[in-house]
Amino acid sequence: MIFAPAPAVAVPVVGSSDQFPVRRIYCVGRNYEAHAREMGHDPEREPPFFFAKPADAVLYVALGATGEFPYPLQSRSLRDGTRGGNRQAR
Repeated sequence: MIFAPAPAVAVPVVGSSDQFPVRRIYCVGRNYEAHAREMGHDPEREPPFFFAKPADAVLYVALGATGEFPYPLQSRSLRDGTRGGNRQAR
């Protein structure tokens, strides 16, 4: 084996000791007017767009904790572009 397999990504399930496996992250960009304008687009002319991120893009931060996001020191412009996310099962 040339590379070790990536570890499975999971987040804790509130109120239990279980972990919820993360396999896919679906995202929507420019999904509200202020965000579209912030990105230099006209929300009246351009619809939102959809994209995906890899599961290892998850940065779990426990409620009340502060997360740390490592990034290259030479970065001149870094936007977090994050929003709270959740998964609900029935």
